[in-house]
Amino acid sequence: MLDNVRGGFPVYTRSFGHGLQSGLLLHCALAHSKVWAPLATHLSDELTMIAPDMPGHGRSAAWDQRSDLHDQVTAIALDCLRDGGHVIGHSFGATVALRLAIEAPERVHSLTLIEPVLFAAARESDETVFQNYLDTSRGFGAALDQEDWAKAAADFIRVWGDGRPWGDLSEKEQTLFSAQMPFIRETEPCLVDDANDLLSGGRPESIQCPTQLIRGAESEPVIAAIHATLARRIPQASDAVVAGAGHMVPITHPEQVAALVKPLIIG
Repeated sequence: MLDNVRGGFPVYTRSFGHGLQSGLLLHCALAHSKVWAPLATHLSDELTMIAPDMPGHGRSAAWDQRSDLHDQVTAIALDCLRDGGHVIGHSFGATVALRLAIEAPERVHSLTLIEPVLFAAARESDETVFQNYLDTSRGFGAALDQEDWAKAAADFIRVWGDGRPWGDLSEKEQTLFSAQMPFIRETEPCLVDDANDLLSGGRPESIQCPTQLIRGAESEPVIAAIHATLARRIPQASDAVVAGAGHMVPITHPEQVAALVKPLIIG
């Protein structure tokens, strides 16, 4: 449904499941709430879930740069989590989920972080991997700076997509992903420089809820480095690797991901 506002922004939300407990699902950049359907099917007996479309994604309103992007998505997520629940986030959505657990711990019953792209965290565990990520991303960054949205989108999809080459995408998909690159550019300060201070001052150490980190075995090396930092710093965190999966693990391997999430829900 298209709500009037969530966190002060016009947002479309989708509901899944019929369980007694509540859940919040936060999708990755360039996706939308419907991508959670396969995973939600496996959790529907345990959770009643809400999944918002981020600004400029799915059926939500276009992003209008009214504020800091991470602040805005966090406000939307917090509004969707009014009565508390189990929080599951993927990629950029996982960085928002992490922030919820830090800033609104009373509302987060458990935390599932699926490949959070908080690249700044990689630096703490493996400086070489972090620098390699920066080096290999220079062309992508230059395309963003030059507002060459098509090139930026092609580079983004090559690394963080579902495995399909850019040339195999439909013209509609290429146009959509290119149009979403300004959103991606706005995430860079938070993800690369930790501009929203998710790692400072012992903030990850303050998280007290059960936490599951999930990543694909075939994902970029920087993801393992990010997980190493978060698994070390979050007190109740466990790190799981799904064989044969890449960055889109919650979409390609929903049954395996659900099996890792359910113990947090059941307690």
